[in-house]
This record gives sequence, structure tokens and C-alpha cells, in this order.
Amino acid sequence: MRWLWMCVVMPLAPLLAQAEMPPDASIKAVADAWLMKKPAPGFGVTMTMAQAATVQERYNALTAKELGNAVGYKAGLTNPAVQRRFGYDRPIRGTLYEKMILPSGARVPAAFGARPVFEADMVAVVGDAAKLMAARSPLEALQAVKEIRPFIELPDLVFDPQVKLDGPHLLGINVGARLGVLGDPIPLPATAQSVAKLADMQVEVVDQTGAVLGGGKGSDILDNPLNTVLWIAESLRAEDKALKNGELLSLGSFSALLPPKPGTTITVRYIGLIPGPAEVRVAFE
Repeated sequence: MRWLWMCVVMPLAPLLAQAEMPPDASIKAVADAWLMKKPAPGFGVTMTMAQAATVQERYNALTAKELGNAVGYKAGLTNPAVQRRFGYDRPIRGTLYEKMILPSGARVPAAFGARPVFEADMVAVVGDAAKLMAARSPLEALQAVKEIRPFIELPDLVFDPQVKLDGPHLLGINVGARLGVLGDPIPLPATAQSVAKLADMQVEVVDQTGAVLGGGKGSDILDNPLNTVLWIAESLRAEDKALKNGELLSLGSFSALLPPKPGTTITVRYIGLIPGPAEVRVAFE
């Protein structure tokens, strides 16, 4: 569990001594761009992660008014490859809202955001929140989870490509949360064997021709997707917050972030959990 101690308990040092909060006008400009699906300017300052968490609260208050109730959390930067892309080596957390979640097979505009991308993800649904908040091992986490479900996340990187999108900027924009496509539950008993299967599973991203566009394996995110479940619970506990039964926990990317193209259908397959692959699908228009 050393990874968990480093991710949560160690203090987050500022990136630079000159770090400061962006003005409210800058936060509003980024939020307005998200609402209009247009590339946003940067926040204009260098932030600490603590400052970026405050920015996220203000940003969400502006962007989530029409998204319904909060329904869970998403973890970002749980995959070392994605950490390298954004120059930050620890997970971060955002909030999921009701109208972000779409069913498998949904048809979505390819231009669903200012800078839309898609990635292979996975969702754990909280079954016993109290038990999960107290969990200390992947098996204990799985025993407190109601179900595991396939998930294609559709993040929006929001900013103009010339803006350096680092860890604080990503945290400030709610970890890029925009949409996600949720598949049917995967029948997975809460056993040590299932824990091992989640680490060993292969994840494939394929298009409508069967071409493999990317993927990875379960151990690509914090050595096991259930470690992300533990990390989300621990990050909330550190803030004197708690999970609720039924909440969705988006666990991170098994694949590179890819741009959607009109006319393509993307299927994500999870191989090794059940006989035959579990799947989730989205069509881009």
C-alpha cells in the first residue's frame, strides 16, 4: 500500500514558489468556454494542487448547473503513461454528474466538447459505502463494490492546444469530465481470483472495421483497478468526506487518449474477466 501513502498522505508541494490562485474572471472564462464547447484560455497563473482543487469547486459550480446531481467520482492520472503526458505523477479526482452518463450504444457528436477525446475506462459501483471507506486491500474493496461495469470515458481537455495542460490545470477543469458511456455489469464474484483477473485482464479499443486502436491491461492503473477504488476512498477520507451507496467510480485510462472521428463506432473489450469479452460501445456522428 506504499503507493496509496505516497498518493494521499504526503503533502502536495507547490510547483513553483510563485504559485497563486487565478482570478474569478479567469475561472469563469474557462467555464464559459466549456459550456460553449470552444477552446479555453489558460487560467493565467501557476497553481498548487490545493489551489487547483479550489478552482475545481468554483469551475464545477459554473459548469454543472444543468448536469443534474453528482453521481460519483472520476480518478485521473492513474496510468503512468497518462501521468507522463501531463507531467504529474499522482492521481487526481473529479466529480461525475447525472447527465454525463450515457448507455452503451449511445450516438454522440464527434465534436462533443472543445477538445474531445475518448479512452478505455472502467467503473466500480459502490455497494457498501461504509465498508468501502474502511477497506485496506483490493479484495476488501471488491467486497464493498456492488458491480464492475465497462466504461468509455469521453473527456474534454477544454483548453486551446497552446496552453500547457499540466496536473493543476487538469484538476481545475474537473479532470476533464464531460461524458461517459456505461456498459452492463460484468458478473464478477468478490474473490481473490477476481482481484487477480482484474489486474491480468486485457483491454482492447477497436473500431467498426475491427482495427485495434489501442488498449492495455488491468495492471496499467495503479497495478490493479481496485487500487483506484481504494485511492478514491482514501482521498475523500483525507478531506473528511465519504462515499455513498450507488455512486459511480471511474477508475482511469487503460488506453491513450484518442480523438473521435465522425462515422466511427468504438468498442472497448475487457478480455479475461468472463468467458468471452465484456464490451461497451459508442458511435460518433
